[in-house]
Amino acid sequence: MTASRILSWTPAAIVFDCDGTLMDTERHWQDARDLVLDGYGFAPAPGFAERAKGLHYTECGTLMAVESGRPDLAEDMTSQLLTEFRTLVAEEPMTMPGARELVHDVRRFAPLAVASNCPAEVVESCLDTAGLLECFDHIVVPDDTIRPKPHPDVYLTAARLCGVDPADTLAVEDSHCGVQAAVGAGMRVLGAGSWPSPETVALVDLWVRALDNPEVRLWACDRVPSQTTGNVPAT
Repeated sequence: MTASRILSWTPAAIVFDCDGTLMDTERHWQDARDLVLDGYGFAPAPGFAERAKGLHYTECGTLMAVESGRPDLAEDMTSQLLTEFRTLVAEEPMTMPGARELVHDVRRFAPLAVASNCPAEVVESCLDTAGLLECFDHIVVPDDTIRPKPHPDVYLTAARLCGVDPADTLAVEDSHCGVQAAVGAGMRVLGAGSWPSPETVALVDLWVRALDNPEVRLWACDRVPSQTTGNVPAT
């Protein structure tokens, strides 16, 4: 990792992942996957949670069906997965530690966007419930022309909408799938969450346990433009 590439740098824009990065919803996805699989009488295979983390929900539904030996159930599992997830999020929306504070700090010096594999209405509902939706200039999710992570499309689109070069953009992620997308877009990457695999560590510039990390908070606060006081000299 090359932490100085972030901690000594001011990005022109910052793009956040949503699930597991801004919102504490990764556990909801895991619970939703377990509920769907249990409903069909299947149990998750070892390592399934890590393989599914960060995937677009349609790809996750397909993965569930394939690993259960019932690929014909992919469409039904996908639909039920999204339904269960929405129910769980509505019951208990929560932000990740430090996410709210970091967003409010960095929005004062850079345009912000969200790049997520979730449906737009789910992302917007989560952020609105958390009081963060108004902080973001753009919400980018996969569609007919934008491929999901690990493709770089959502990050490239977010940078374009923010009017900046991807190389001048910071991505904030929590999954290997998302990190791959951000690196593929040519962005510097701040990772947050439990310590990841060596493959993920090798890709990011800095990994922290949570976004309330003191170094990250100090970095953000140091880049907030100072406020002038008193009379402004005439020109």
